[in-house]
Amino acid sequence: MGRLSQMSTAMADPSTSGQVEHELISTSLEVEQLDTNLFRSKSLWLPVRARGVFGGQVISQAVVSATSCVDVSYGLHSLHCYFLLSASPSLPILYYVDRLREGRSYTTRFVRAVQKGKVIFIMMCSFHRPEPEHPSNQWQLPSNCPKPDELEIDIDFYRRWQNSDGVDERMKGILEGIIQERCKSPILCTVQVERKGPDGTLTIMHYMKARGIPKYKPAFQKCILGYMSDMAFITVAARSVGLKRYSEGPKALSMSSSLDHSIFFYSDAFDCSDWVLYVIQSPRAGSGRGVVQGQMYTQDGTLVAVTTQEGVIRSGTRSSLAHPEKSLEIAKL
Repeated sequence: MGRLSQMSTAMADPSTSGQVEHELISTSLEVEQLDTNLFRSKSLWLPVRARGVFGGQVISQAVVSATSCVDVSYGLHSLHCYFLLSASPSLPILYYVDRLREGRSYTTRFVRAVQKGKVIFIMMCSFHRPEPEHPSNQWQLPSNCPKPDELEIDIDFYRRWQNSDGVDERMKGILEGIIQERCKSPILCTVQVERKGPDGTLTIMHYMKARGIPKYKPAFQKCILGYMSDMAFITVAARSVGLKRYSEGPKALSMSSSLDHSIFFYSDAFDCSDWVLYVIQSPRAGSGRGVVQGQMYTQDGTLVAVTTQEGVIRSGTRSSLAHPEKSLEIAKL
């Protein structure tokens, strides 16, 4: 078996006692090794009101598969992936790993995720032998970022919203689904906070951490971080142009879907059981698309990963896409 294809079982998080038991991140990321370069998913998560399996889970399972095909002296330093088709949670995903290059300093893997005979996702990833003797630099933590204990846990926020005056039954039902889903999630999140710079640039920040995990080695910590990196990410592009979920009209967010995703890792010295700060901005949105950039920091201010993503963000404004007879056939979306 590959070095990451079988994960140890973590203890349940005591902070969730009395609630629905959450899924372990090791279960979410676990893949079964079928052959030397072939892996199969064991669990898949379809988020509430989503079109397909959570993209972060597909990314992280692909990383587990690729890492299992690399010598332990190399560490993952970057990945670039494309989401081609929505994945169904009803059938396992097969991950085919191609060993493209074996170098002295760098080694490269290519992963194809296949379901129902179709490629739904592709990922190129590169692994690097550490070279700590060279100089380093990083962006510092934003000066106006809050501490994790200053922010409300998102589950508590949604419960408070659900019980507030003036919330109709439809919205209460939506919030109940979100609450149940967040209670089961292997990742604990705070609410997001907004900051605007002097030039009006919107920055969104929130904290995340994996629930109830042991001290995993850096290789698997990066798999977990890959899962976390896709949480509440592309929606920042929607917020930057004033689109809102669960509303109606031109300012409603009628659809969001990831198109591609990249991560650059710059540290092995982090533990996803501790709070990780995600700082996100959207430099551009338009034509039904948006791009976001993120930085992931440990509590001591170390910038451990830099992320980017482009995705579909469509408003409630109707266009020719809403009338198939007036538009070309749409392959995925």
